[in-house]
Amino acid sequence: MKSHIFSTLMKDIAKNRLTRGYIVRNFDKYLYDKLINNNNCHLQAVQERKYYFLRAMLHKAVDNLEKGYFSEDMYRNIVDVLVEKAFLGRAYHRDNLEAFRTEYGMLPPTFIVLSPTQACNLNCPGCYASSDPGKSNTLPFHIVDRIIRETRDKFHSRFVTISGGEPFLYKSDGKTLLDIFEKYDDMFFLVYTNGSLITPEIAHRLKESANVTPAISVEGFEQETDQRRGKGTHKNILKAFGNLRQAGVPFGISVTATSNNADILLGNEFYEEYFDRQGAIYMWQFQLMPIGRSHHAFQQMVPAEKRVQLYRKWEELIMEKEYCVADFWNSGVLTNGCIAYGRGGGYLHIDWNGNIMPCVFVPYYVDNVYDLYENGKTLVDALFSDYMKRGRRWIHEYALNDPENPGNLLMPCSIRDHYANFRNNILTADARPENEPARISLNDEQYYNTLVEYDQALETLTADIWETEFKNNGQKG
Repeated sequence: MKSHIFSTLMKDIAKNRLTRGYIVRNFDKYLYDKLINNNNCHLQAVQERKYYFLRAMLHKAVDNLEKGYFSEDMYRNIVDVLVEKAFLGRAYHRDNLEAFRTEYGMLPPTFIVLSPTQACNLNCPGCYASSDPGKSNTLPFHIVDRIIRETRDKFHSRFVTISGGEPFLYKSDGKTLLDIFEKYDDMFFLVYTNGSLITPEIAHRLKESANVTPAISVEGFEQETDQRRGKGTHKNILKAFGNLRQAGVPFGISVTATSNNADILLGNEFYEEYFDRQGAIYMWQFQLMPIGRSHHAFQQMVPAEKRVQLYRKWEELIMEKEYCVADFWNSGVLTNGCIAYGRGGGYLHIDWNGNIMPCVFVPYYVDNVYDLYENGKTLVDALFSDYMKRGRRWIHEYALNDPENPGNLLMPCSIRDHYANFRNNILTADARPENEPARISLNDEQYYNTLVEYDQALETLTADIWETEFKNNGQKG
């Protein structure tokens, strides 16, 4: 199916209500043929899960169209920006990508994660952000603007994830991120937010820019969310959902899996509430990454046995329930492994100090945007520190060089799932910690041993699943 036909049919889903079901069925068939029947190199079982995930995303978007939660005008605009320019658009500027590969020996990252401000209006225990906006670090608007421009023009990317702090608190030189969204109308933005600042007015502006989807953080239901984020937070989140539904702006939720909420995430009520009743289209789930000398943080980690249970739940959610859920790191099969270190198909992270890190969960850096720009360099130069190159080398050796025989993609993360290797073979002497807890982690023997023991336990639990369900019974067709 040609790219222009693909996007035309996606628009037809919104326009032609009477034939919507027929078009969706044809999309299902196209995705199945593309990912499974025409699979030439990847393990069949890996491709099947990619198919189920994309099918769930499409079906949930159509469900919300039917309910009126997702405006038809907004849907068509998103196809224009996200599908044609951000995703299919990479096919349109293939010459630029090949020129990048020729010059630098690699493809550029597909997106970046930018945390432009540390400021936050909440004060969650264990969070690194600041609840005092007056005492937090914030990138100036001209730096944010340049980062976005280089992402588009140097990396030839049309997709940016915004994190924080609280992104909707960002303000510099009288401008906010809404000015960025409106200026870069040929790009698409995913924004991680606590949702408390999404008023009807903000929701309307997001509808007008038509290139933003908020992912709103919840810890569980009201009790769990308010316990960590403050009393009344969940009610504010429900108001934000309502404002977004009213404006027809698609949104998702973001959840950190911990020992406290794992049982909730293993049930069905959580997903029925946020997907079916509240109208979320997608959910990103993150396994807690402990940093620093904190026994409490280790106690908050999902035990290895429950992480495997969450993996099984993820399979059920995308295959049977058709809920669009990606579980970092249980969904490593969707991305063929780790996506950090600026790999092609992956990303890098820039924080509010301008530090450029391989990933939001790898709090060590070599380069900083201020230093690069002062020396006449660009974001491209940050890809080629020895630190970044070592990380990409491991990713390729572990998963990408031989997609028919990759390493265990149920353990894809370079730091969370392979901590000993990260410390011994990826982290370089010139890499600096992002903050004090990250520094402490490097010098704490108990921290090292605890993560290594966790990785060994997870390997024991997942090795047979990977061998029998993916490698032995999941060969390409």
